Amino acid sequence: MRVHKLAFAAVAAAAGLLLTACQNSDAGNDGTGRNDPSSASSAASSGGGKSSAEKNSAGKGSGGQDTAAGTGSHENGKVAKCRSDELEITAKDNTIEGDPDGTVVVELKNRGGRTCAISGYAGVDLKTNSGSLSAKRTGEQPHQVVLKTGQSTAFGINYPVNKSGGSGVRITELLVTPPNETKTVTLRWPGAATLPVTDTPGSPVKVGPVGNAGQGG
Repeated sequence: MRVHKLAFAAVAAAAGLLLTACQNSDAGNDGTGRNDPSSASSAASSGGGKSSAEKNSAGKGSGGQDTAAGTGSHENGKVAKCRSDELEITAKDNTIEGDPDGTVVVELKNRGGRTCAISGYAGVDLKTNSGSLSAKRTGEQPHQVVLKTGQSTAFGINYPVNKSGGSGVRITELLVTPPNETKTVTLRWPGAATLPVTDTPGSPVKVGPVGNAGQGG
């Protein structure tokens, strides 16, 4: 009888251990959500599963582009044009000995205290004892020049030299209007004193674009 009682006690103890293990397993699902499929779905929908790289990418603006503003640009992202009042304009003779024509170079220096851009043809007129004479454009393609404070650019004026021995047409002043401007600067003419008298229609004086200080074309 004692042997049967010991065997029954052993079976009862084993059944108790099995019951305890099952209760612990149920407790793991109840209240913690660790094995609950709905808990995993909730975490995914709340973004909790995103990597650090995905989170950084989400910090950009719409379209995936960085919303930080650019620096170093002027109005509308473009450099403002150079104004007549910001430019120091000077002229000098640049004729090379042996050339059939004379050349004057006009220099434009930025004195405005800010970076500015200049492009195109300046208006050039010569005052003479026979009236005003406007220079004709060479037709070269102009290019934009960006000038920081203190920097310069230039263009050339090409004209025929009076070799006739006569008095010719006397030049008294040079008038320069920067590209896209209306204010004119009056300068002393530094080239040859006279132009030859000609019956050919049109102006014998040519002007190149800003940025080209060559022989005027």
